[in-house]
Amino acid sequence: MVDQYQTTSHVPEALHRLIECYTAIGLHEEARQTALVLGTNYPGSPWYQDTYRLVADPNTPAADAGMPAHESKPGWFSRNIGDLF
Repeated sequence: MVDQYQTTSHVPEALHRLIECYTAIGLHEEARQTALVLGTNYPGSPWYQDTYRLVADPNTPAADAGMPAHESKPGWFSRNIGDLF
């Protein structure tokens, strides 16, 4: 994604997902280096904010750090699943 489609608006998310993967398998130096690329190129991105939290504390579960702050509220389905069943 990052190599082939550099002009797409999804590059910050793709970098963040790569950082999540690196962190999950214990490659913290690679995660940090990729976070530097994300922070340098997309410093105002919500993905960078979440990446910073993830890299600053690798013990943060990826599910908590992986969702942008503007999407951290549960969606309609999550809020109403109990009512459906």
